[in-house]
Amino acid sequence: MTYPADTIVAAATPPGTGGVGIVRISGEAAATIAAAMLGSLPKPRHATHRTFRNAAGEELDSGIALYFPAPGSFTGEPVLELHGHGGPVVIAMLVDAAVELGARLARPGEFTQRAYLNDKLDLAQAEAIADLIASGTEQAARAALHSLSGAFSAAVDALVEQLVRLRTHVEAAIDFPEEEIDFLSDEQLQGRIQDCADAFAGLLAQARVGRVLRDGYRVVIVGRPNAGKSSLLNRLSGEEAAIVTEVAGTTRDILREQINIDGLAVELVDTAGLRDDPDRIEEEGIRRARKALESADAVLWIQDAREPQRADIDEDIPEGADVVIVRNKIDVTGDAPGLVDDILFVSAKTGAGIDALQERLRRAAGYRDLGEGAFTARKRHVDALRRAAAHFEAGRTALEKTRAGELLAEELRLAQEALGEITGAVSSDDLLGRIFADFCIGK
Repeated sequence: MTYPADTIVAAATPPGTGGVGIVRISGEAAATIAAAMLGSLPKPRHATHRTFRNAAGEELDSGIALYFPAPGSFTGEPVLELHGHGGPVVIAMLVDAAVELGARLARPGEFTQRAYLNDKLDLAQAEAIADLIASGTEQAARAALHSLSGAFSAAVDALVEQLVRLRTHVEAAIDFPEEEIDFLSDEQLQGRIQDCADAFAGLLAQARVGRVLRDGYRVVIVGRPNAGKSSLLNRLSGEEAAIVTEVAGTTRDILREQINIDGLAVELVDTAGLRDDPDRIEEEGIRRARKALESADAVLWIQDAREPQRADIDEDIPEGADVVIVRNKIDVTGDAPGLVDDILFVSAKTGAGIDALQERLRRAAGYRDLGEGAFTARKRHVDALRRAAAHFEAGRTALEKTRAGELLAEELRLAQEALGEITGAVSSDDLLGRIFADFCIGK
């Protein structure tokens, strides 16, 4: 990994007009640029009122200047922040002045990337910054802040330490075969293996909740025409988001609504009714409905309770998606609301059974309120954990079948590498490029 030697600049506040606008400069030339724009270098970590000037000495603005010498800054480099008036023209002039004095425009996420490269935070913490900014619920914001403080990284590091201790035990036994250790009868080794298995299960469960907190839960509503899909969308969202009529095929396109179920961010996707003889417009709606199914976390299969019950699902459901059969219109049939044999009986019209449906979605998402122990996680984190757990289980199985430790030791090494991808202990330039490209400029 090569450390950048140039100096970068960007607006750290969103585009538009506001009371205050912040320009951030980071790199070895920050002190020189500060002296040129401010007349002298401000006292480190003290807010100082200054006039901001360009290279020609022309006054651009006035406000608060903050200087942070290396390594005591966010990026680990010398950093200058100019807090001026929040007009887009003023901000642009300050950025242009810094560029004229030797800085270059920052790429998306480059300030945080430099913080990572300078060991100010690890990769999971860097991603938590973007997650905190993009939080959609209060619970998600708290979880992202917990990840930023290092909670997720600490949990991963603790699991890595358990794997290292287990590897040390196994490889020591391999190095001294004259001891004739029977791996399967070594109680200490078996205890450590079980401890690792329990740790993997616990961290995976927490990471799944963290992924739902960050990304939300995508629920696609499908079914035959006039089963009450749009009525259910309106009931769950609390708004008249979809047009509801007695005419079959009213919904021709995809409708999306964001709702919050006790801290769980849910994206509801209402789709066109699925039937065999649609007109041309409705046919396009059905095609989009089937496309929406491909990325569903859960599928609500809506049925009219007045019609014979169908347990079969005749659409392609993505692997891992949870399918919930919902019998709607019980206000007409007189069925009792709630969950019966994993089938939900509801009335979108009256709201009967909706509480049970919301609880079923929470359970399908694996969501639970972990309180202060929650942290955010990304799909790549969950994938890395799953791969690490798969390597661990492969080694465990090999040990039970062969009664030798070499395969276990190798799988433990691969599991450790997979976990290292989460915090950046094992990373590639391509991975870093994809991660930081998702950040906003100036962060």
